Amino acid sequence: MADRQIIFVVARASDGTIALAGDVPWRIPADLRRFRRLTTGLPMVMGRKTFDSLPGLLPGRRHIVITRQPDWQAEGAEVAHDVAGALALCGEGDVMVIGGAEIFALFEPLATRLEITEVEEDTGGEVRMPPPGPYWMEVGREAHPAADGWPPYAFVTYQRRP
Repeated sequence: MADRQIIFVVARASDGTIALAGDVPWRIPADLRRFRRLTTGLPMVMGRKTFDSLPGLLPGRRHIVITRQPDWQAEGAEVAHDVAGALALCGEGDVMVIGGAEIFALFEPLATRLEITEVEEDTGGEVRMPPPGPYWMEVGREAHPAADGWPPYAFVTYQRRP
């Protein structure tokens, strides 16, 4: 489908951290609301560790999990073992890719848009994602100051350059 969007949704610290101790290091309420708004009604593709880190099944979304484990299964998860299998499960229409780093790397050549929450801190987490490369163009930015014990952050949208 020519109009299909493959969209990354991720929170990323200044140092590239996307996970610390197996979990997202922030629980910024506005970011959680944005994640829900962006992903509801769409299939979410993720790795097994990302699935395991969720607080449970997220309502109104399909959970498509890519894993190398041939017999892995979990209640509410649809299992794929590669990008093609995950996309086949998604069917036509937009796909949200929510992590982790290995899954982002696998889908990066196919991604059309990035929805990144840029968290302004060096978190020092063990899972990192590189910044968008030169083939990405920033098309939107909404900055937010530090509040409620969370660092400043910005919601940033990138489109793949033609």
